[in-house]
Amino acid sequence: MIYLGTSGFKYDDWKGTFYPKEVKEKEWLPYYTRHFNALEIDSTYYRLMHPAVFYNMAQKVPSGFHFAVKTYRTLTHEIGPSSREDLAVFLESIRPLQEADKFGCIIAQFPNSFHRDPKSLAYLTELRQRFGELPLAVEFRHKGWADEETFHFLREQKIAFVCVDEPRFPTLMPPVATVTADFAYVRFHGRNYQTWWKSGEEKVRYDYRYSAQELEEWLPKIKVLSGQTGRLYIFMNNHFRGQAPANATELQALLESQLGESFPRAASGPAVQTFLPMDPTR
Repeated sequence: MIYLGTSGFKYDDWKGTFYPKEVKEKEWLPYYTRHFNALEIDSTYYRLMHPAVFYNMAQKVPSGFHFAVKTYRTLTHEIGPSSREDLAVFLESIRPLQEADKFGCIIAQFPNSFHRDPKSLAYLTELRQRFGELPLAVEFRHKGWADEETFHFLREQKIAFVCVDEPRFPTLMPPVATVTADFAYVRFHGRNYQTWWKSGEEKVRYDYRYSAQELEEWLPKIKVLSGQTGRLYIFMNNHFRGQAPANATELQALLESQLGESFPRAASGPAVQTFLPMDPTR
């Protein structure tokens, strides 16, 4: 089963490019589900969510739809004394997705400065234990992790290696495709060499539109990944100016025509939306 979508869905510059201008923001998620069967939530990296947020999101998507949720920053980039408490809050926040059977996996993305050494391996082992049996995918930015020693470690820990497409800088992860868990994960970040390292250019970093030829490069890899796992998650993170949903649609068509994959999509968003009251103490 291939789950395909984008990294995030609430971008103002998608209005008029992906979302019709007449579709209100509160209807963006139901509209999104008419096109894709999965969504990666990245806003959880920046702030911890109340469980009601995910409860409400679960009500807006059809049965069979999956969410992948990115970990909070203190678990990957700002590891410190608050990490353990933050993890508990994070796990509680995603519980409604699990209860609704719409939870796919957790993704932990580490920075380029996170190198493979005994300390890092010990932390990943601890993180795996703290997440329990929840499906966990890890994305490394530094290419030092791209070898069989890492893959063996991830298989032992039952952690999925996140395969990436991104600029081919000397220190960044190359486009390696391998399976290290019972599911696989691919992220397309774009190949914008000009703004990747510029400070304050985080959005523009993902200003890139893949060509059909560049997407086709991944078809053999996707075929291998999907053939070796029960679930494969693929997300487009080149979200600038609505290029992510455009490329996701193009990749979806290629997978359907060239690999014979099928993508069940909702004919429309759920008609009934139920909202939990926000807890003012949280």
